[in-house]
Amino acid sequence: MKGGPVGQTQPMAEINMIPLVDVMLVLLVIFIITAPLMTQAVPVDLPRVESTPIEDAPRVLELVLDESDQLHFNGEQVGYETLLELLANIASEPGLKPSLHLRAWRGARYERVTLLMAAAQRVGITKIAFVTEGAAANLQWDAKGS
Repeated sequence: MKGGPVGQTQPMAEINMIPLVDVMLVLLVIFIITAPLMTQAVPVDLPRVESTPIEDAPRVLELVLDESDQLHFNGEQVGYETLLELLANIASEPGLKPSLHLRAWRGARYERVTLLMAAAQRVGITKIAFVTEGAAANLQWDAKGS
């Protein structure tokens, strides 16, 4: 006698998971053992390339407008007309992508700064950055306009 009532022969409705788990564990062990061997057994012929570094870094030009409305280009005091000639010569050099860093005094007139920006753009310098002093987070807006 088997352990059930006599006369009940119903099919088993559950899947036997033990053989499935056994097969999966065997496959896992096979993959764990063979995976390191496969990377060592495959010869990889990587191409050899000799190259020179790309010197495409933009040339940085520094323009300072100080408290007395004097212009300093790369550390030298220049006049407005001389500045235009220098910028035009630099912008016309082939292969150069100059970047102008404009540092203006805090009390400088807006029209002077825009005049310098327009002059740089006219000669072909399109990358213009504003250089500030200190952290911008410390600046406060004065509603009185002073």
